[in-house]
Amino acid sequence: MFRSLYEWVFRLSKHSKASWYLCAVSFAESSFFPIPTALMLAPMCLAQRNRAWRLAMITTISSVAGGVLGYLIGMFFFDTIGQQVIDVYHAQEKFDAAVGWFSEYGVWIVFIAGFSPIPYKLFTLTSGMLGLAVIPFILASLVGRAGQFYLVASLIRFGGEHIEKSLNKYVEWIGWGVVIIGVVVYLLVRS
Repeated sequence: MFRSLYEWVFRLSKHSKASWYLCAVSFAESSFFPIPTALMLAPMCLAQRNRAWRLAMITTISSVAGGVLGYLIGMFFFDTIGQQVIDVYHAQEKFDAAVGWFSEYGVWIVFIAGFSPIPYKLFTLTSGMLGLAVIPFILASLVGRAGQFYLVASLIRFGGEHIEKSLNKYVEWIGWGVVIIGVVVYLLVRS
C-alpha cells in the first residue's frame, strides 16, 4: 500500500508542477484531505534535495492556509460542512476528545496536533467551532507545522542517499509505523 503511494509521489515530484501539487495537497490535508502531507513531502525532498527547505516552506505556508480554511469552516459552517467532514472520516469520537483537549490544553493542542501525526484537520475545525482566538491559532499552527515539515526536510537533506535507500527498503514498515504511532499518541492523549 505505502510502496505504491511512495512510488507515485516520487514520480510526481519530478513533474514541472510538483511544487503546486505539494501546495494543493498540504492545503487540503489541513481541512479535509486524508493523506498526511509528510508522505508527499519526503519523496519530493528526496528527488530535489537542494530544494528541501523551500519545499518545507511551501508545505508549511499552504498547510497553515488550509488550517485557516478549516478554522473558518468550523466557525461559520460547522453544522453543515464541518460535521460532514467528521462524518466522512467516522471521527466523531476523536472530535469529541479534541473538544475536551481544548478545555485542558488550550492553544497548545493546536501546536501538538500541527507537529504530530494526530489529524490536524480535526483541530482546525474544532478551533473555529470553539472560537479560539485566530492569531494564537495561526501562530501555534505555524510553529507546529513548520516543526514537522522542516524536520522531515532536514532529515532527508542531510541523510541523503542513506535515507533514500532506507526509505525505499522500509517504506511499508515506516508507513505502518507512522499509523501505529498516530494511534498510540491518540490513545495516550485520550486517556
